[in-house]
Amino acid sequence: MFDQFLTELVDRKEIPGAVLHIQHKGNTVFHKAYGGFTTRIQREQLITTNTIFDLASLTKVVATLPSILWLLDHSRLELDHSIQTYIPEFAHPEVQIVHALTHTSGLPADLQMVKREESRDILYEITQLNLLNSPGKQVLYSDLGMILLGKLVERISGLTLGEFTKTHLFNPWGMKRTTFNPKELDLTASTEWYKNHYIQGQVHDEKAYLLKGRSGSAGLFGTASDVAKLGNYFLYPTRQQVLNAQRMQQATTHVTQNRGLGFEVWSGQGNELSCGRRWSEGSFGHTGFTGTSLWVDPKKELVVTFLTNIVHFGRKHNMGRIRPHLHSLIHSSLIND
Repeated sequence: MFDQFLTELVDRKEIPGAVLHIQHKGNTVFHKAYGGFTTRIQREQLITTNTIFDLASLTKVVATLPSILWLLDHSRLELDHSIQTYIPEFAHPEVQIVHALTHTSGLPADLQMVKREESRDILYEITQLNLLNSPGKQVLYSDLGMILLGKLVERISGLTLGEFTKTHLFNPWGMKRTTFNPKELDLTASTEWYKNHYIQGQVHDEKAYLLKGRSGSAGLFGTASDVAKLGNYFLYPTRQQVLNAQRMQQATTHVTQNRGLGFEVWSGQGNELSCGRRWSEGSFGHTGFTGTSLWVDPKKELVVTFLTNIVHFGRKHNMGRIRPHLHSLIHSSLIND
């Protein structure tokens, strides 16, 4: 059912292509590539299960969140510490690490009109912004708090976010194809048309691009099987030794308004999440602007990684409808309620 649905989406040119990876009860039960894309030099290329995708905001839970969890056990960092302790130029001492992770920092959702060709000091702009709300009061999904956390990781560790995540997370976890600023450009799915070519192997997000391709909000690239590994570790945190298992469970526990630490967490109330209504209360995941997502249903032991480059066809698309329908089809196909 879901396989046919994706095939039809490619045929109808609703998505250029995708890789779908499904794990159930710890086993990979489905892993397939669909469609293709046009490269930077105008050649047609098929997507394979090894294609590397711009993960966009999956960066927040694949790189930034695990980095913070690692530092909680290997430095003096605490969730209730002020971000200003580590980034003194940040204007708001009342904003804590936990506020950025739960998107309750009070910061705006984004900066105004960032363009790739501009010369702007993104970090400085964020540190000088006024808060829209008092920290901890209201959920407003914000790239900006996560960018601050990425910079905080760099300040504490003395490493770039790319160096830190590769050394302390991705290599130990066996996520060998997950990186900022990928070198294997030919294996990377193109995203959006920009000026006179498709963006390929460079981050699509403008803020991350101006931050040299590395930010706590976006910039990470990876394969579906690598993202699936991370999902599997958060589902079964005792099966890895990189992060404290209790901290990983804390990150996927509902805090407020369908948010955990970094992750979206379905509380059973409020607006339907992008995994659709069939998924169990307590399901957690995240999405990315380029057309990526990871969803985990811990009660059913289901991990679904869905990577696309839907912005290849432009920013007007049907992913808001596609994603919940696909995940509902997968759930009904594999789970006998």
